[in-house]
Amino acid sequence: MTRLPIDDALPDLIAALQGRGRAVLQAPPGAGKTTRVPLAMLEAGLTPGRIVMLEPRRLAARAAAERMAETLGEAAGQTVGYRIRGEAKVSKATRIEVVTEGILTRMLQSDPDLPGVGAVIFDEFHERSLNADLGLALCLEVAGALRDDLILLAMSATLDSAPVAELMAAPLVTSEGRAFPVETRWLDRPLGPQARRVEALADLVVRAEAETRDSGGGLLVFLPGEGEIRRAEALLAKRLPGDCAVRPLFGAMPFAAQRAALAPATDGRKVVLATSIAETSLTIPDIRVVVDMGQARRARFDPGSGMSRLVTERVTRAEATQRAGRAGRVAEGTCYRLWTRGEEGALAAFPPAEIEAADLASLALELALWGAEPGDLPFLTQPPEGAFAEARALLAMLGALDARGRITDHGRVLAALPLHPRLGHMLAVAGRQAAPLAALMAERDPLRGAPVDLDLRLEALRDPSRFRRERPHELNMGVIDRIRGEVKRLERQAIPSAEAMSPAAMAALAYPDRIGQRRKGEAPRFVLSGGKGAVLEPGEALAAAPYLVAIDSDGDPREARIRMAARIGEAELRDLFGDQIATVDLCEWSRRDRRVTARQQERLGAITLSDRIWKEVPPEAVARAMLEGVRDLGLRLEGAAARLARRVELVRAEGAELPDFSEAGLLESLEDWLLPMLSGVRSAEDWKRFDPLPALKARLDWDQSQVLEARAPGAFVTPLGRKVPIDYEHEVPEISVRLQEMFGVTAHPVVAGVPLKITLLSPAQRPIQITRDLPGFWDGSYADVRKDMRAQYPKHPWPEDPRAADPTLRAKPRGGTR
Repeated sequence: MTRLPIDDALPDLIAALQGRGRAVLQAPPGAGKTTRVPLAMLEAGLTPGRIVMLEPRRLAARAAAERMAETLGEAAGQTVGYRIRGEAKVSKATRIEVVTEGILTRMLQSDPDLPGVGAVIFDEFHERSLNADLGLALCLEVAGALRDDLILLAMSATLDSAPVAELMAAPLVTSEGRAFPVETRWLDRPLGPQARRVEALADLVVRAEAETRDSGGGLLVFLPGEGEIRRAEALLAKRLPGDCAVRPLFGAMPFAAQRAALAPATDGRKVVLATSIAETSLTIPDIRVVVDMGQARRARFDPGSGMSRLVTERVTRAEATQRAGRAGRVAEGTCYRLWTRGEEGALAAFPPAEIEAADLASLALELALWGAEPGDLPFLTQPPEGAFAEARALLAMLGALDARGRITDHGRVLAALPLHPRLGHMLAVAGRQAAPLAALMAERDPLRGAPVDLDLRLEALRDPSRFRRERPHELNMGVIDRIRGEVKRLERQAIPSAEAMSPAAMAALAYPDRIGQRRKGEAPRFVLSGGKGAVLEPGEALAAAPYLVAIDSDGDPREARIRMAARIGEAELRDLFGDQIATVDLCEWSRRDRRVTARQQERLGAITLSDRIWKEVPPEAVARAMLEGVRDLGLRLEGAAARLARRVELVRAEGAELPDFSEAGLLESLEDWLLPMLSGVRSAEDWKRFDPLPALKARLDWDQSQVLEARAPGAFVTPLGRKVPIDYEHEVPEISVRLQEMFGVTAHPVVAGVPLKITLLSPAQRPIQITRDLPGFWDGSYADVRKDMRAQYPKHPWPEDPRAADPTLRAKPRGGTR
């Protein structure tokens, strides 16, 4: 065998596994860890059980198994075999089994003690896929509780491996650099934000091929996805020399086409256009040149679809390093990057863990099936609390979890299906008839620029040839072929179809929170059963639909634009969700109508299926709704009610224990003092006529009323026994009274701890003096006032000594003296 860099590290690795049963292996791309390590473990006889190695991709799993089998001079399925979705090559003789990550989760959930398995290898752990994180956490728990003999090994190309080693309590073994150096070449200037990146990449590939032609070897070009690969393939077909064979390579390709990309070039030069599938694990012979577009597709939670979707992002420095390393496996190589050297510093160091940004519904379902909370398991990165709570809420809505968050029998069925729980729920309920729709909804849209109607996609799926002849819409046949292949697989796993259902009804099963009801108005705007809003383009055929199911949207949190939908009828909704339709009695304040409105509605989530007037409304409900009206309209205390509130606040300011009569305090305590008094009040006009004084008075008990009257009385009693209301609206309490009525008063009245402000009036009720010191007035300016008043009002008494005079409101008797 050709010697590889990993070979020098194998003795230390085997020793670590023999001594501790665990290890973390860090080896750069191209070191050979994927195909060398399992065979070395087998040769060392570390365990009598099978060695299971996890790979993040089907192509890598199959290629790794076949390469190891070839090394042993066997075919896959003998000593080395593989199991991937839809295909397995294993036998009783199999000792090394390469599987995709989800298969390990199913093995653990079926038999937690992993009978017959002696070691689990997590290859390419640096990719931090959700299934790898979950698999490692479960294996660590199993090893701690059930299987202390279980060997665990995590292998990584660029990950900062120290945290993994700490989590596993395992030694870290490092393999040194790759076999040959790689020269990196960057762009001279950055591409503009509007640059056509695929076209720029094609230019760079042509340049790289010309500059490296003398060195020989093939070119490996990294692009983010199938669409970009197909466009680049078309651009390069006529620009590269005739001896260059362009080979696409992406995960969804038929295996025969993948083999053609992996096989050595027999004559001429090979140019492989690949996704990140070629970053690690895969060996593509004779690659000397890498051209990197600098983008990658990652799984991210897509609010528009309610599931994880692949989004295009810039590569990280770690990913760029891995890609460049593919050029140095067999000889010195060259890496061309579609970005400048200065831009490299802005790249993130490592890609984020999928658990931090992806949809967590499947993870929540697996943990419920395992019977654990996230904090119970040794995750390298704990799932975000908010996203995990949302995932559990969705599972509860689908019937997968009960009210206490425990998995239901239906949830166990969903966990066994290789689908997102939304689609699994649809398939479990509707049976085989839902398989085409489940496969379609799990894939990207096969139509580009077409109307949103789901029926168009199903029509294309049923008869693609006819669709292309009769419809003007662009159809992606690669996507259609993948969907049709998935349909066959799902049909084998689904139960026989139950009662026939429309596609819209089946879609509603998957998206019970995306059932849309058209709002009133001309614009096609919808309220969704989950409470969010959505909108259609006005020209869409579904724009007038009273109800629809929004299957996909742009995810705008305020009002999402619908990208795929199906029309559904109210009768179908009632049949599907009859047990979830709630009759709601609504008695509430309407700001628009400025009155209490009472209606009885049938609701499915946030949408209203029926709405009628509620005639027999309990008075208590009306009163409570009117409280919101009071908060909306404001208290607006006037007259005696305002004076009472001011008096209470003055006395409270002195330290007395009285209720809070400030506006804020009264609004906060409306239920206590106003609610019992609102009988018959249900509109703004009623509130305008309502007198709150009795309600305010009732809030004070007898003792409190006595304290209030003593310290801040409502009226001043004049020497004649007449009650004059005290005005408390200003900073100082005040009254207005006829001057003659105050004769005989020798001490100034005090209210709420302050001298009362007194406006003294003439017999004609005109102000003649304002004072807060009545004795001082008698002694001072009264003499001048007396002089003026005697002239103006000669028939009224103006004694020289007002202290000794009797108070009066009368004029002097005829013939009386002055």
